[in-house]
Amino acid sequence: MFSQTVEYALRAVVYLADQGRACTTPQIAEVAKVPGPYLAKVLQSLSRGGIVRSQRGLHGGFTLATDPSRITIWDVVQCVEPIRRILTCPLDLASHRTNLCPLHKKIDSALEAIENAFRATTLADLLADPSPSKPLCPVGPQTVPLSTARVRRKSLGS
Repeated sequence: MFSQTVEYALRAVVYLADQGRACTTPQIAEVAKVPGPYLAKVLQSLSRGGIVRSQRGLHGGFTLATDPSRITIWDVVQCVEPIRRILTCPLDLASHRTNLCPLHKKIDSALEAIENAFRATTLADLLADPSPSKPLCPVGPQTVPLSTARVRRKSLGS
């Protein structure tokens, strides 16, 4: 239902919320499993929307523009690919102007439920969730970057 762009944007901001410091596009791309060039475009949209800000220089990169407890999933989604509610008949039928037919009423009700859930969930909520499964897998000594894994397979003859 949601585009890859929305998924990428959410992964990026969750990672930034978890880090609490400036992170470069390659750092975010590696952990969030997002292609770097595409992530750069997503981060530009998030920057224009006031979700992230960029810092130039030696310790530069991207940071959240505000505290994770003040950024909702809705804010991020609306920034990169807004969800549009159905307010009038999409077919422009005179008899349905503001009195939606059962089909469009049902679709709009589903969109309303998604909107409410997304407005009620902040990035801080996602990170504080007690589930054993965290939003993104950590990158550390136990994980091998994809480029290294390919080199190892080639050298092992696979």
